[in-house]
Amino acid sequence: MNLKIIVLGIVCLSCLFMLASCRDKVDSMSSEFVVSGRIVDTLGTGIKDIKVYYGQDVFVLTDSLGSWQSGLINKSTTIQPVDPDFTFTPEAVHVSDMTQNIIFTARLMPHQNILSENVYAWFTHMQLANGLLESTENSNFVSLYDNALAALVFMARNDNSKAEAVLDFFNNRIDSELRVGKGGFSQFRDKNGTPNGKYWLGDNAWLLIALNNYAAKVDNIKYQHLISELSNWIRSLQDSDGSIRGGYNPDGSSLGKVTEGMIDAFNAVPGYDSFHSKLLNYLEINRWNPSEKLLISWPGNKYQYATDNHSWGFCTFEDFPYSVLEKADTYLTTKTASLNGIAITGYCFDIDKDDVWLEGTGQMVVAFQKAGKIQLANYYLAEMEKLITGSSLFPTTLGIPYASNLGTAYATDPLWTGADTKPCISSSAWYLFGILQFDPLAQEYVKNIPEEDKFWKNY
Repeated sequence: MNLKIIVLGIVCLSCLFMLASCRDKVDSMSSEFVVSGRIVDTLGTGIKDIKVYYGQDVFVLTDSLGSWQSGLINKSTTIQPVDPDFTFTPEAVHVSDMTQNIIFTARLMPHQNILSENVYAWFTHMQLANGLLESTENSNFVSLYDNALAALVFMARNDNSKAEAVLDFFNNRIDSELRVGKGGFSQFRDKNGTPNGKYWLGDNAWLLIALNNYAAKVDNIKYQHLISELSNWIRSLQDSDGSIRGGYNPDGSSLGKVTEGMIDAFNAVPGYDSFHSKLLNYLEINRWNPSEKLLISWPGNKYQYATDNHSWGFCTFEDFPYSVLEKADTYLTTKTASLNGIAITGYCFDIDKDDVWLEGTGQMVVAFQKAGKIQLANYYLAEMEKLITGSSLFPTTLGIPYASNLGTAYATDPLWTGADTKPCISSSAWYLFGILQFDPLAQEYVKNIPEEDKFWKNY
């Protein structure tokens, strides 16, 4: 009898253990949970294909909207996004139960690499004793615009003495060039500094953009006289209707009015006053297609639009619609590069789409970065890197040609021999701006334009 009681007790005790085990399993199952959220850029746009870890070696990928949801989790864990191109805020989130709408903000990591370091080294070697840089090797051709870009590259790398060498050259020629005749600095000169070109608005505006960046980042006193003189010259080109003449020919006759140059001038002249508001009024009436929401380069011309009006317009005017960058797809093309036979995708100057304009593609990279479209920016940086080529003068240094092949520039202007094979200052500069995440137009972007003057928001 006692044996039966003992056996029965053992059986009952076993049942209790089984019940406890089942209860533990039920409790474990009831404690399982999922978490979800999004990965977005600084503008709140979702980013696709980011790994989101919710346990060791366990992750999900974000979808096209940047959304993600974990699998079942049965204990407290850390949620952490991981991608070599980005940093994230917050870096990670600890969870112990169901949590929704966890938001991580992604910021682009510096894209610097050995290629970009060698491209920058090319800039340092290209600088002449007088501070100037030839636009391409052994060309005896010096562009004002290219030298403004070079000064900006040096500033972006905090190599301020090299930037000053460029700016000093022009600062020393205020009385001998800028204020002579109809004024302005010559668009072109030889490597000794002798002027031999037209006095274009856009090129002078880019020198002023470089000076504005220097004043903000390095020293706001050193070039104040030059800034004032350049600003006054640009203002003197404005007509009563708000338009700005393109500058002057060497004989003193006026150059045509170019939308691109007016965009440059709007950014370059510091602040916001009647000069800027009158220019916006002119652009709205004469250079704006309200149905397309695009700035027109040449009204009534077959080549009404140009790539740089998309990228520079977006980077210059506050709250300009992102759609202008999407519509730049009109100029997207893929070409076989004459340099190495590799197919490269990028932006042409215009609707001809007969070459990939590498400078303009770099401009779009900077615009995409400003818009928070990091993956697009990185894609076109990688396309540009396909055509990085060695210098014929400075071993181990690298640069980027102006274009993929010898097509035409804006409209039907033919490119020069070597534009598709030799390193070029402008395309290499915009590549480095993208690598360094440096927007030259950002310094004068915030002008506190009155809402009623932002005509692009009224259509």
